[in-house]
Amino acid sequence: MSLLRTTAPSPVAAGPAGEPGGGQQPRRRRTSALLATGMAAALLLACLLSAGIGAYDIPLGDVVGSLLHRAGLGGAELDRVPESVLWNVRLPRVALALLVGASLGCAGALMQGVFGNPLAEPGVIGISMGSAVGAVAAISLGLTFLGNWTVTACAFAAGLVTVLLVYALSRSGGRTEVVTLILTGIAVNAFGGALVGLGIFIADNAQVSQITFWQLGSLAQATWPKVLAVLPCALAGLAVAPLYGRKLDLLALGERPARHLGVDVERLRLVLVLVVALLTAAAVAVAGVITFVGLLVPHLLRMAAGPGHRFLVPGSALGGALVLVAADLAARTAAQPAELPLGVLTALFGSPFFFWLLRRTRRKQGGWA
Repeated sequence: MSLLRTTAPSPVAAGPAGEPGGGQQPRRRRTSALLATGMAAALLLACLLSAGIGAYDIPLGDVVGSLLHRAGLGGAELDRVPESVLWNVRLPRVALALLVGASLGCAGALMQGVFGNPLAEPGVIGISMGSAVGAVAAISLGLTFLGNWTVTACAFAAGLVTVLLVYALSRSGGRTEVVTLILTGIAVNAFGGALVGLGIFIADNAQVSQITFWQLGSLAQATWPKVLAVLPCALAGLAVAPLYGRKLDLLALGERPARHLGVDVERLRLVLVLVVALLTAAAVAVAGVITFVGLLVPHLLRMAAGPGHRFLVPGSALGGALVLVAADLAARTAAQPAELPLGVLTALFGSPFFFWLLRRTRRKQGGWA
């Protein structure tokens, strides 16, 4: 079980100038700056295209003009129909894709740093499955105590409770070992899968369809209230995560060296697991299960810019947002008038691409870069 081996690359290779590997620092800084600039430009373009392209096309110039008009910077207001399509349908969806993608990408980078393993992703400790249990329970039991927000609230709460349960079960003697945390997560995932199956078994046909649609992942139900609901969790997690980049670099040296260098490993692990839970539970609650963003994006950036978390964590958030905005645009337009499930699309293209990256990296370097 390769997941149990801590094989994350050490940032020692990117040590200060004068130390072994220190000559790579300037090149990696330039690569990181170029990557960040390129991804930011691509994200801006993807957002504008996603706002304009669809069943009702809006020219790119009109999109920009409407945005400038609302910001009081000139531009012009559109006619009633395109204005309504842009501000009530497209832009909430783009904003939700930005937040969900950034949350999943950042959570993936944190998980790989915390676990010291490039195969880790938020689902390892049961967040996605826990949220699925909450959503399936709300749907199959017909719960409506919060109206249209019931499924979202149950998914968010169940995801957080699952992470806390996994952490509590894996903690012993005031410490939590990575292997125990992963094995506990696997067991809880299996138990959650059984609960989801039970929920589907007792649900009627309409509820089974609703459960299936939720599990496939989609942003089709995006609204401004949903954007505002996920915004505090996403902003809090995305603001806190980069502050731990240096400590994650030290943790990559190993737990004992990190402790000698002043890192409170147990506290770091607890804080970052909670940050990952906050980011992922909020994203899954509003968008369903969307796989591979949190696994693939940090991998790509690590291979391009090295293993340093001070770029990898915020860079993964930027890359995750770019991937999800582009994937949502493809999901809406690839099979018009039908819409492909977003979670299916990311897995459909992410799986073979990830496998290709795996073989390429191992062939060139004999292991993970």
